[in-house]
Amino acid sequence: MGLDQQQIQRFQEKVFAFYRENKRRFPWRETTDRYAVMVSEMMLQQTQAERVIDKFLSWLDRFPDIRSLADASLKEVLFYWSGLGYNARGQRLHRCAKIIAVEYSSVVPPSPEELIKLPGIGVYSSRSIPIFADNLDIAAVDTNIRRICIHELGLPETIRAGELLAVAGEVLPLGRSRDWHNALMDYGALVLTGRRTGIRALTRQSKFKGSKRWYRGRIISDLVGVVDGMVLEEFTERYGEQVVAVLAELEQEGLVERSPDEAPNPYYKIPD
Repeated sequence: MGLDQQQIQRFQEKVFAFYRENKRRFPWRETTDRYAVMVSEMMLQQTQAERVIDKFLSWLDRFPDIRSLADASLKEVLFYWSGLGYNARGQRLHRCAKIIAVEYSSVVPPSPEELIKLPGIGVYSSRSIPIFADNLDIAAVDTNIRRICIHELGLPETIRAGELLAVAGEVLPLGRSRDWHNALMDYGALVLTGRRTGIRALTRQSKFKGSKRWYRGRIISDLVGVVDGMVLEEFTERYGEQVVAVLAELEQEGLVERSPDEAPNPYYKIPD
């Protein structure tokens, strides 16, 4: 975009000045362990940071490393994930651990090129994990950072993702990638909110209660809370016939398992 060096410097100084006075403290900011950072980044996807704190700490207490997570059952993983929403993220983190245990000798890979191959890790997370764990000098753009760059640098809201990532790399202060991205997160959460700037996120969450996401969460919560699983009739009594399609979707994704027989009232559980 050909930004002026003085413009870049003013932007960096403004964000860092705010950060020095208003830095938020979270347990995942107190570690550079790549596994712990990966856990936090996957938990923080579409979930408020304050809601993640207790879950993050209890998760690491039970699953302190890749091996302990890889060896756990999916049911136990979803039990510790419960309350964060989007249970498929917990399932994918579990799958990540299994792959890393076998293919990377239980060490989370350090490069975005390797990380992005893992389940549930997209462009942003593949870059944010080595940023926060290793202070890697690359840029990552999420909803907050997109909004800040557009507002502070006078960019069009229609800017393409690749162009925006290039701008984010241009304004990155070398050697301070970890602090810079934490500072941007705090600035976006506390100052340049979507409401204040009027800049809309590219995707917006739909109404939660009664949505497919709500049914999915309730089903997983029900199955985590029982020893032997539940039959279809129990689900339809609680949630109505619409739950049948949701159960089929969860089964296809491997989050639930149905009894092999074709009885009219099949039995569902979380796979072992």
